[in-house]
Amino acid sequence: MVDILHRVAMKVPAAEVYRALTTTEGLAGWWTTDTQADGDGVGGVLRFRFQAGGFDMKVLEQHPGKRVLWEVVEGPAEWIGTHVDWALNQDGEYTVILFKHEGWREPVEFMHHCSTKWATFLLSLKSLVETGKGMPEPDDIKIDNWN
Repeated sequence: MVDILHRVAMKVPAAEVYRALTTTEGLAGWWTTDTQADGDGVGGVLRFRFQAGGFDMKVLEQHPGKRVLWEVVEGPAEWIGTHVDWALNQDGEYTVILFKHEGWREPVEFMHHCSTKWATFLLSLKSLVETGKGMPEPDDIKIDNWN
């Protein structure tokens, strides 16, 4: 198994980052404007839709200001069963995110694309919490011919 890993720091309290990761409004502000939730909190399913497709994620864990963990339950075959893990750490005036999209079966070309897209969306999240304006899809940075 292989993983996508990123680290980014945001100059805001961890509670603000956590809110952007756990509310429909927050998620729609940095990832995709077409975000819906079936149920709140652990056990709920988040539905994300993009022009090129979409996926559903089950919320497995939420620890306020510390961690969010999702499991992909619907979407591209390469994503099904993978986990998206957000570890938050307050370091002075910064919140450091250690991001993992883990459990890929093999490092296929789609994984390379997704790694770069995750980086652009992490920067969108940073922009949202630091300035109040993110760059969710459809206004995200287009990186290649797949989006």
